[in-house]
Amino acid sequence: MSVNSFGRMFRFTSWGESHGPALGAVVDGCPPGLALAEADIQPWLDRRRPGQSRFTTQRQEPDAVRILSGVYEGRTTGTPISLMIDNVDQRSRDYAEVARAYRPGHADYAYDAKYGLRDPRGGGRSSARETAARVAAGAVARLVIPEVRIRAWVSELGGDAATAFDDAEIDANPFFCPDAAAAARWEAMVDAARKAGSSLGAVVTCEAVGVPAGWGAPLYAKLDAELAGAMMSINAVKGVEIGDGFAAARLSGESNADAMRPGPDGQPVFASNHAGGIAGGIATGQPVRLRVAFKPTSSILTPVDTVTPAGDATQIATRGRHDPCVGIRGVPVVEAMMALVLADQKLLHRAQTGR
Repeated sequence: MSVNSFGRMFRFTSWGESHGPALGAVVDGCPPGLALAEADIQPWLDRRRPGQSRFTTQRQEPDAVRILSGVYEGRTTGTPISLMIDNVDQRSRDYAEVARAYRPGHADYAYDAKYGLRDPRGGGRSSARETAARVAAGAVARLVIPEVRIRAWVSELGGDAATAFDDAEIDANPFFCPDAAAAARWEAMVDAARKAGSSLGAVVTCEAVGVPAGWGAPLYAKLDAELAGAMMSINAVKGVEIGDGFAAARLSGESNADAMRPGPDGQPVFASNHAGGIAGGIATGQPVRLRVAFKPTSSILTPVDTVTPAGDATQIATRGRHDPCVGIRGVPVVEAMMALVLADQKLLHRAQTGR
């Protein structure tokens, strides 16, 4: 069985390949009566769209979304919402070498080992192009959780971390970076990597503010486990930290504890948020915070040792249009997956508790 669907109550299935005629998603479980039009989805896709600066792939895709079902007179009907995005700028000829040899670090060999065949044009389903469908579905999910504000940014690129935080700066530079000085440094770093035929990794931080205490579930549907799985499903992601993550292992018990005191509204006030807004798999009402590590883009111009499908030694340099740092455009994707998880958890919570 090939698993192409995500979620329980709020569920979406993505479809399509990088170089097929189109890709998209089918969203099921969306409550009826929500105002929804293509204009509600397009701004989120525009943030992810390629070709907007020299720091991303130069593939020119408008990523214009069409709603094919599930909406009547501007309102969701409660039936499946089908979303479609045309591919208009494929250059399959760029992948002739990929058809003859595996790209190290990519899914070429793994797909061949599993299916006995693969689509070499841009990696097929393993391409980051698939994430456009996630962003479209995530835009619908945001309508289900209007009480939550989701914000993500690149907090580290190529091992260089941002040290300042200015929310307004995130949308003011092509790196989604909250630190103007760091963004200036990253500009030179990404230019150098691209000119060298190489690539860089990045860390994306995401925070959801307004998540009510109680969302999530013990053990097998923990909110942090669902978020970790969602983030790890994104192309090129190799690590996820909730709250302090691995740094928590270096703290003492009293340092790691998020001490509480009585609040004015009867709810506790926390002195810290080492847990990332989640305890026992359930939201505490604090901001839900995580970090996602993106590896360097595997498709690079630098020749790398590899093998052919026949097992012969060779080298490969991947030509075509690729992101020198895939983590940059990962920001809206991380936000979308956060929204999809939280929408699902809100509906699961309501189904069990009636609230």
